[in-house]
Amino acid sequence: MVDVGDVVGLIFAVFFALAMVGLTYVFFRLSRTVDALTKTVNELTTNTLPLLGEVTTSVTHVNEELVRVDAITANVQSISGNVSALTSLFAATLGSPVVKVAAFSYGVRNAASKRTAKDIEKRVKAEIKAEKKNR
Repeated sequence: MVDVGDVVGLIFAVFFALAMVGLTYVFFRLSRTVDALTKTVNELTTNTLPLLGEVTTSVTHVNEELVRVDAITANVQSISGNVSALTSLFAATLGSPVVKVAAFSYGVRNAASKRTAKDIEKRVKAEIKAEKKNR
């Protein structure tokens, strides 16, 4: 006769064997995944290191160019200050006499035009009076 304890032991043994086969499959798949991940990390490291070197070189060159641009900017700022000073000097030395000459010429033209207008008015009045006397 078959004992109940033997049947339970047999079921437990089969279940345990199936569980071990399943865990073995899972560990096998996990080891393949870890191997693929390790290979990917190694390739990434191999390809990244030269890129990092190139990036470092590029950053160094960019920093050198920025130093040059800074020097150029400083020179442009200096030139701008010099042009501003030169413009102020020009305005101070030539601007005032030019304004005075322009004001004088305006005054002369204005006076001449008023004198001409007064002369014309006098002539017109004289002619009107002469015509009135002749009538």
